[in-house]
Amino acid sequence: MSKMIDEVKRTHSCGELTAADVGKEVVLFGWVHSRRDHGKAVFIDLRDRMGVTQVVFEPGFDAAAHELAGSLRLEYVIGVRGVVDSRGGNINPKMKTGEIEVHATGLEIFNRSEALPFVIEDEVNAEETTRLAYRYLDLRRPAMQRMLMTRSKINQLTREYFAQNGFLELETPFLVKYTPGGARNFLVPSRSGSGKFYALAESPQLFKQLFMVAGFDRYFQIVRCFRDEDLRLDRQPEFTQIDVEMSFVTQDDIFTAMEGLVARLWKELLGVDIPLPIPRMEFDESMRRFGNDKPDLRFGLEHVDFTEVVRAHSGGGVPLFESILAQGGIFKAIRLPKAHTLSRKEFDELEKDAKGMGSAGLGRAKIGEDGSWSQTPFAKTISDALREAINAATGAEPGDTLIFQMGRAAMVHAVLANIRLTLGKKFDMIPAYGTRDGDWRFLWVVNPPLFEFDEENKTWVAAHHAFTRPHDGDVAHLQSDPGRVKCHRYDLVLNGFEIGGGSIRLHDPEVQKKVFEALGIGEDEARQKFGFLLDALKFGAPPHGGIALGMDRVAMLLTGAQSLRDVVAFPKTLRGTDLMTGAPGEVTAKQLEDLHVAPITKNETPAAS
Repeated sequence: MSKMIDEVKRTHSCGELTAADVGKEVVLFGWVHSRRDHGKAVFIDLRDRMGVTQVVFEPGFDAAAHELAGSLRLEYVIGVRGVVDSRGGNINPKMKTGEIEVHATGLEIFNRSEALPFVIEDEVNAEETTRLAYRYLDLRRPAMQRMLMTRSKINQLTREYFAQNGFLELETPFLVKYTPGGARNFLVPSRSGSGKFYALAESPQLFKQLFMVAGFDRYFQIVRCFRDEDLRLDRQPEFTQIDVEMSFVTQDDIFTAMEGLVARLWKELLGVDIPLPIPRMEFDESMRRFGNDKPDLRFGLEHVDFTEVVRAHSGGGVPLFESILAQGGIFKAIRLPKAHTLSRKEFDELEKDAKGMGSAGLGRAKIGEDGSWSQTPFAKTISDALREAINAATGAEPGDTLIFQMGRAAMVHAVLANIRLTLGKKFDMIPAYGTRDGDWRFLWVVNPPLFEFDEENKTWVAAHHAFTRPHDGDVAHLQSDPGRVKCHRYDLVLNGFEIGGGSIRLHDPEVQKKVFEALGIGEDEARQKFGFLLDALKFGAPPHGGIALGMDRVAMLLTGAQSLRDVVAFPKTLRGTDLMTGAPGEVTAKQLEDLHVAPITKNETPAAS
């Protein structure tokens, strides 16, 4: 054991000392962040997770320490004993400890470091693949440590808030029975049950409802969840959510509880007062104005639906318009003000993006001084009356550009929603990532459809999950017109990110049965898939509802991180791999045999049984 650690003990962190500590004898531990050898004096910046302190080694203070300091290199792990002294007129205002320095009277090297694959500093030029392969080094960078320290504070504040408001922190299983619906599950073979599998829980949904049936009334959990889905900027295969469920509540009660939490987080961590209550927007309005249910309200470029205008003019002489109308499609546009122009190349890039989302193309029209259209093939055939009506509907003025999308509603919404965000970032209406000037725009999106139509299988499916409560007035339409049934579901949105979502649950077995029937789920199938929950609902289940906040997304937004991976300690790549450990990895034939699992290569078909 090191003598300095065993006998002396650390007295302060490297971010703690101030002018008030001048004259004190201190002991600091940490990593050599930088080193400057001036011959008669060796200067180092000593770093730990709390900050950096300048340490000076001079022969007059301790000759042995000065000689040993000559061998120090970056990222050596050391212990220093010394006396705090003022830096006089050489204050470094960029350091919390910039008023002082420590004159060393002792030095011990705990461990040496080999040459680093990248420098440990906030701004790093290394590729992300290199950073992920050496994640333990990447996490030494002060910027990364600040993010994870903020995440730790989020956990702490969340627990304090819910405890103060009468919630119980209860745990739920990770290894569960597979139930269909929602995201794809990771499956775990059971060694003791030949041919049977657990699923890794994608959420605690069913179990937290059972807590309500059990009478626990107010539950929360900071819980790990697992989804075997394609990854993206704000998605990981394993993620953390702040999970909440409450009994005897309305939607408003849940909103009040969660608004209190986010207001406390933003106030404590950023000093920002979030205006309450958070505004609400109907799902249908969000889709009409923004094309999605997670609108970024920090900028304009809202969509204009001009379907009825085209219908009123019977397509206005444009054969494509007439065909879209006949197929039940819709027409939407974004008006790009004349202050923002797109080159042909830039528009071609937008159109390429649109085609990548399933569109046949992307239309545009440049508005002339007389309201005429140019830069569009529609100008040759569109009637003056329809062109003028579209200009009026969109508010188009001379010099503006209209960007069109038409066709199936789902495709049109998705394409223009993404085009809007691309344009917002391109013209600096919003930053590429993070927030600017404290512009936090929270929103509740409420009352979406209970079902959505699966075009591939030509059937209705649950838009959220099958236990969401429909509006009382829409129950009568469950069988006759499922598409018009709205439900008590809600999403909490912030600056274009869905940071939370939940619903009021179905506690009435009779209405639950009708929902299953609308989904084509018979009694036998329902019992096979959800029997334990259906049984529970028959034994005095209270009215209840809940929500889950995405902890990773909340942390990403609070820290201004560029990627969700930056606020996850040990993340996976977009291919779901861990470059540091090599996961997922191979297993032995004996392990597979013990699990009763037979491997199948990509081009191999299973043997008949």
